[in-house]
Amino acid sequence: MNPRYEYRALLACDIAGSAGRGERRLQEIRQVLRAALSDALGVADLDAREFGYADTGDGCRLVAPAALPKAGLLFPLLPELGARIRAHNGQAGADTRLRVRAALHAGEIRLDPDGTASGAPFEALARLLDSAPLRHATSAGTGGTPLAAILSQHFYEETIGHGHEGLEADAFTAAEVRVKEYAARAWLWYPGSPVGPRFGSGAASGSGVASGSGEQPAPPEPRTADQLVQAMGNGTVFAVHRGDQHIRHHARG
Repeated sequence: MNPRYEYRALLACDIAGSAGRGERRLQEIRQVLRAALSDALGVADLDAREFGYADTGDGCRLVAPAALPKAGLLFPLLPELGARIRAHNGQAGADTRLRVRAALHAGEIRLDPDGTASGAPFEALARLLDSAPLRHATSAGTGGTPLAAILSQHFYEETIGHGHEGLEADAFTAAEVRVKEYAARAWLWYPGSPVGPRFGSGAASGSGVASGSGEQPAPPEPRTADQLVQAMGNGTVFAVHRGDQHIRHHARG
């Protein structure tokens, strides 16, 4: 039986600062992450059994089912995951609190008959997860940020600004990623960013277009990675400068 190639959405999570806690504590926090992710998937009406799951030691990697639109890995999944990690941290001791980095990408991957998944998209996913902008986002503040996520440019272009519920362009901050031979633009999401419909915005929240107008949404005005990270009591706030880049949108969702 030959391998097949399929376009899939990918999500990877990594526990920041997991080293040095000892084997017992590491196993505890790994289980906390897995339970939080499973609960968040459930709230997002996603069946964890339909995802390919790989344990990465201090994190995990998910391969979404082929039929799942990429936007399904963003809202409400990320806010729900962040809320569960924050709730755990509020009751945990210092050695079992979590700070989690998440990366999202999509592309054509190889699926072997034994269930193994591989391919270049996983390499890009790993570079995003290990990038300096994402590491800085999770380490900001006295206790760090419970959850920060980074989207590849490809993932961002095909999900943000298309009118999906809860995905507002100004909830994401542009960042330049350079890890080894990988160099690309990506997009940060962090606690406190306005993910979710705004009051009074209606069903077209985030699209910039009145419902039923038939017009294409105006391209978002992203923020650059020239940022000052400030620790606030309710999360991390990024002070940024406006840029003038425009993003092309494609048909695939």
